[in-house]
This record gives sequence, structure tokens and C-alpha cells, in this order.
Amino acid sequence: MDMKLEVVVVPVSDVDRAKGFYTRLGWRLDADIAPDDNFRVVQMTPPGSPASVIFGTSVTSQPPGSAQGLQLIVDDINAAYDELKRLGAE
Repeated sequence: MDMKLEVVVVPVSDVDRAKGFYTRLGWRLDADIAPDDNFRVVQMTPPGSPASVIFGTSVTSQPPGSAQGLQLIVDDINAAYDELKRLGAE
């Protein structure tokens, strides 16, 4: 039986700022859904990844910045570092 991890929740304090950050990194916007003022979910996927991250308003009770242990896997760490830095990641 196949089992796949599809989505990881990333708690953020500013949804639009987070969306802009991941967009600048070249991540694909899969969804931005806000059926009302109290709920919004944004789903974004890194290039080449089968898994996505979601963040938004009322998506999680975890405090912003509390996600730990997430790993972005790359083939060349130095090239990835240079590319992410060039795109605005610190």
C-alpha cells in the first residue's frame, strides 16, 4: 500500500507576506481560498516536490513560527543556498 505525505501546515502571522515570500522563491500557488473573513487557506508547492505546505487564517492553532523539523531536500546544497539567497530568502 502506498502512503504519501501530501501537505504540511506552516503557522504564519501574515498570510499575504508568506504567500509573497514563497511566490518569490518560485513555489507554485495551488490554492488561495477564503470563503469568509474568518478562514483562508493558501497551498503552495516547491518546484519538483510531491508535497505542499499550507498556511492561512484559522488553519491551525499553532503559534506563528512554531513549525520545526521541516526539511527541504535538494541535490546541491550550495547551489540551492545561492538560489534561495538570490530570490530573497535569508
